[in-house]
Amino acid sequence: MLILLRPDVTAEQQRDVEDYVRTLGYTPHVIPGTQRTAIGITGNKGAVDPEPFRLMPGVADAIAVSQPFKLVSREVKPEDTVLQLGQGLRLGGPEIIVAAGPCSVESREQILSTAEAVKASGARMLRGGAFKPRTSPYEFQGLKGDGLALLAEARSASGLLVVTEVKDTESLPMVAETADLLQIGARNMQNFSLLEAVGELRRPVLLKRGMSATLKEMLMAAEYIVARGNRQVILCERGIRTFETMTRNTFDINAIPMLKQLSHLPVFADPSHGVGVRGGIPAVARAAVAAGADGLLIEVHPNPAKALSDGAQSLTFSEFDALMVGVRAVAAAVGRSVAGG
Repeated sequence: MLILLRPDVTAEQQRDVEDYVRTLGYTPHVIPGTQRTAIGITGNKGAVDPEPFRLMPGVADAIAVSQPFKLVSREVKPEDTVLQLGQGLRLGGPEIIVAAGPCSVESREQILSTAEAVKASGARMLRGGAFKPRTSPYEFQGLKGDGLALLAEARSASGLLVVTEVKDTESLPMVAETADLLQIGARNMQNFSLLEAVGELRRPVLLKRGMSATLKEMLMAAEYIVARGNRQVILCERGIRTFETMTRNTFDINAIPMLKQLSHLPVFADPSHGVGVRGGIPAVARAAVAAGADGLLIEVHPNPAKALSDGAQSLTFSEFDALMVGVRAVAAAVGRSVAGG
């Protein structure tokens, strides 16, 4: 159920609507909009009678929401959500945001040189893993706290905002002290305890699609976060597992326009994981921008051959610079621009 309030609704009338929702045993969610304010209802197991709401002062209408992912649906919020990420960076508007950096933070020299290089090429955010959940327990798991400290130093030196992965609820407070954008990786997309925890935290979250997840499952995962009060969610397509073995994953270009149609949340694309082969990343990045992506997540390393993780899908500094030239050209062709250049 979505309750549409009148433009002239008073604060008291809005409180009365919220209180009535609670008396029914449901939870009200206030959703500000450019044209109007709405109140979404969650917690109901079946249809809610709209007539009592329609009769309340300050209410314009009450309508049913057909999608199970209510709060992230365009039925609830028709206009795009635009997030303020800090330093004047807006995500979800006409500008495309590029985040770039290594899969893992490995050393001070590595992360500082990468931050300098990707900023010079036009990136506005620095990506880098401090906590690395890996398929094998014997692979490099990240520098953890030391890695976060290096990311903070790189942010101070470069001015780039930091996006880094949080792998569990135990390390969440530590990661949240450093990260400007919390990344939930593909393996954690349905870690419901973690989704609820970042929902309570009220910090921007980049939610990656699970490697075998449907779009509906991804949107329901986002709903867990938003239902806890955190509306600062970014959806990220990063490729899914199929029968194809020539690439690491199969990048689902269909997901970008479908997610933009179904949800008001911004959409990122991660062509690095989507392809997993260095030579294919620039083309898929351009395709993602053409399909409507609001941002890109690109892996870049000063020496991919010696990377401790994901070297095969990491670009060199010069390759990333060339990628940005192509991305800007496609952005211009579809009436958009790339932030930072």
